[in-house]
Amino acid sequence: MGQLIEWQEVITEGESLEECRAMLQDATKEMILAYRQENKEIPIDDSLLEQILIEV
Repeated sequence: MGQLIEWQEVITEGESLEECRAMLQDATKEMILAYRQENKEIPIDDSLLEQILIEV
């Protein structure tokens, strides 16, 4: 499961980490387009946080 920190309503999941990352990239592109259409400021952060669930 993956979630965008800047847009916490964007949550996706994939069968693999790579698939989840790709789906988040697509969701990010869509959010940027939507923000531009609505003339909203696009949140930009220089930090990157990636949480990965480790099953024990």
